[in-house]
Amino acid sequence: MKSVIAYVKKILVGLWNLILGMKITWLNLFRKKITEQYPENRDKLVMFERFRGELIMPHNANNEHKCTACGICQMNCPNGTIRITSKTETDEQTGKTKKVLDTYMYDLGSCIFCDLCVQTCPSDAITWSQAFEHSVYTRAKLDKKLNREGSKMAEKVKPTANETAIN
Repeated sequence: MKSVIAYVKKILVGLWNLILGMKITWLNLFRKKITEQYPENRDKLVMFERFRGELIMPHNANNEHKCTACGICQMNCPNGTIRITSKTETDEQTGKTKKVLDTYMYDLGSCIFCDLCVQTCPSDAITWSQAFEHSVYTRAKLDKKLNREGSKMAEKVKPTANETAIN
């Protein structure tokens, strides 16, 4: 007799849980639809501010970037998405050698968008863009070179006497 009561009780509890789950379904059935008509509304589509679409390296009007080729972003990338190749150049004026960025390769296909590279970059040389359409026919097209041809590192502007007094 106790097993029959327990069996019926389990059935009633299961039905109650089913009714609770269906309550959400019925509420959503009668709500106003907010479906985005994606291909047609590309002009009006705005991604939210913190969206991580694609890694980019901003260049200024003189084709200069902020990357110092330190390799911190490459070391912090958990799956090897970033590959930096650097070379050393000697400054003719001072005679000092310094590391200069040769190529900055980014594999969008294996990126997990964790943001570790952007957060740890000491010179804020890389950032996320709002681009989200990455459909291609071959994976090779997802390998991107972030530094432009002929680009060079931006020279740091020395602060004036007024700026150093403020800081």
